[in-house]
Amino acid sequence: MAVAKPTTMVLRRRTRAPRRYSEDEDGLGCDDVYCERCGSGDFGSKLLLCDKCDKGYHLFCLRPILVSVPKGSWFCPSCTNIKQPQLFPLVQTKIVDFFRIRRSSESMENQSNIKKRKRACSLAVSKRKRKLLAYNPTEDPQRRLEQMASLATALKASGTEYSDGLTYRPGMALRSANCAALEKGGMQILPKEDIETLNLCKKMMEKGECPPLMVVFDPVEGFTVQADRYIKDLTIITEYVGDVDYLKNRENDDGDSMMTLLHASNPSKSLVICPDKRSNIARFVNGINNFSPDGRKKQNVKCVRYDVNGECRVLLIANRDIRKGERLYYDYNGYEHEYPTEHFV
Repeated sequence: MAVAKPTTMVLRRRTRAPRRYSEDEDGLGCDDVYCERCGSGDFGSKLLLCDKCDKGYHLFCLRPILVSVPKGSWFCPSCTNIKQPQLFPLVQTKIVDFFRIRRSSESMENQSNIKKRKRACSLAVSKRKRKLLAYNPTEDPQRRLEQMASLATALKASGTEYSDGLTYRPGMALRSANCAALEKGGMQILPKEDIETLNLCKKMMEKGECPPLMVVFDPVEGFTVQADRYIKDLTIITEYVGDVDYLKNRENDDGDSMMTLLHASNPSKSLVICPDKRSNIARFVNGINNFSPDGRKKQNVKCVRYDVNGECRVLLIANRDIRKGERLYYDYNGYEHEYPTEHFV
């Protein structure tokens, strides 16, 4: 199972730290930084200093939580006056342009025939694991616009361009480097029929028939994804996408959403997906708290890497039935067990 790769923390020096307490009984001054939220000076390596007011905040006391220390300047909530993200206009033409929706000549009847043919074929196959299901878009076109507008709001607020596929940029990994045969220990192959299901999901998205999901901003968890209709177990939610780069190039990256794409026997050939510039709704699906007894109960999505026609792909798949209104969660530590989730809600 794939997970986001944690980054190496590069802590900035705590300069101009304010003196919080006067000299103690022994006459020794104390000018350590204390967290404005919890009042503790413990966990110094996780205390982040505002570049404007010099006040300190634990990464895990911030809302939403920060996973790693930013490499550049950082300003606390008081200095940035954070507000609710600006909503993307609920205008069809703007949404069509933002998501580059194609007006396909294929009719819905043709898609229905494809689904029927897939169901008919499945009856002839026995003793094989259950097949993946294509998501069912919301029938109401207006509601689909609202769903896409919610995603556009999150992407715009994150400074991210929409993309629904892996991208290979100059100076990063070439597409030829994405070779599933290099996976250490081998990678499971996505069966032909499941590939057809995945392709159907892609075609639906191209036509504006998005997954039945809403992106909702939560002051504690940040952007979250919730089901906007009932989703069956083993339904393909989406593909985890972004720029593909070598892990060695991103070891000191401060991004908190990198995903392992290829865990190669030769570490220099390992690849990660970086969704900070280009991404889709997968970036906003939250992780469970691996240190909480109730964390596992919240998980309703699994993250799986597949060999798809010789290339590595990462899919988010429902691992149980999901009720309408339920938030989506998966295990960030399903593979490498290194992502810091102890302070997740």
